[in-house]
Amino acid sequence: MSDECKGKESWPELVGVPGNVAVATIERENPLVNAVIVPPGNSVITDFRCDRVWVFVDDNGNVKDVPFIG
Repeated sequence: MSDECKGKESWPELVGVPGNVAVATIERENPLVNAVIVPPGNSVITDFRCDRVWVFVDDNGNVKDVPFIG
């Protein structure tokens, strides 16, 4: 993570929960970020941004990796 980012930076407790629930939780707990669901097989931009959280989901739509700022 980065010392530049403000607020909560990672959400390990969301692994296994539905992606849409995770997005709502992340954006509620840190209103400075935009959480984006990433479906299986999709790629993402790898530049670091304090205002973005990728939420990787499995085939069932549940969070498969710890979401974090970046």
